[in-house]
Amino acid sequence: MFPRVLLIDDDADLVGMLKEYLEGDGFEVDVAPDGEQGVQAALTGRYVLAVLDVMMPGMSGIEALTRIRAGSAMPVLMLTARGDDTDKVVGLELGADDYVPKPCTPRELSARIRAILRRVGVGAQQLSNGPIVVGELSVWPEQRRAEWSGRSLELTSTEFNLLEVLARNAGQPVSKADLSQKALGRPLARFDRSIDVHMSSIRHKIGLLPDGRSCIQTVYRKGYQLIR
Repeated sequence: MFPRVLLIDDDADLVGMLKEYLEGDGFEVDVAPDGEQGVQAALTGRYVLAVLDVMMPGMSGIEALTRIRAGSAMPVLMLTARGDDTDKVVGLELGADDYVPKPCTPRELSARIRAILRRVGVGAQQLSNGPIVVGELSVWPEQRRAEWSGRSLELTSTEFNLLEVLARNAGQPVSKADLSQKALGRPLARFDRSIDVHMSSIRHKIGLLPDGRSCIQTVYRKGYQLIR
């Protein structure tokens, strides 16, 4: 059973991206689109942690945190506006366990969640440190280590990020836009060829499948796909 996390945020696009990544990273994720529904869900006792946005219409994240803390000791990670120290300080004083400035990458949020769960011991036994295995490829996200047919791959940080995203979506194409957002932490710029350059390097380091093909295939007008 995977640890269940609650996302309380009214930004549908951001929530969709975070939910997709976290579910691929071994969490079950439920979403509450506002503070009122978020508080009700948080107090059910079903979640190991809540991710709570400060800036929401209606009930603010600060008020939601106050209500959650009145009835639960569950860990809460706050999403704050970048550079807004006031929200950060108030949130921590009211009992938030950590904060992440927005915009944040899904990878950073997942790492912060795991750090909190390890620190407080809530649901830590459910966190999986096992590898993602796709054919001859094994990827250990927590250790940031990858192997091909038992051979350690010497990857740069960016190359590892890209390979991990492909491994989590093995068998289906991942667009360059998604790869840029999830692995590089930035939107894909027009005429940006960096993804292609990194993929070429990864292919060279991994080597070929027995039939002579690369395990990383270019999918015309769609992106890249990891095959077995």
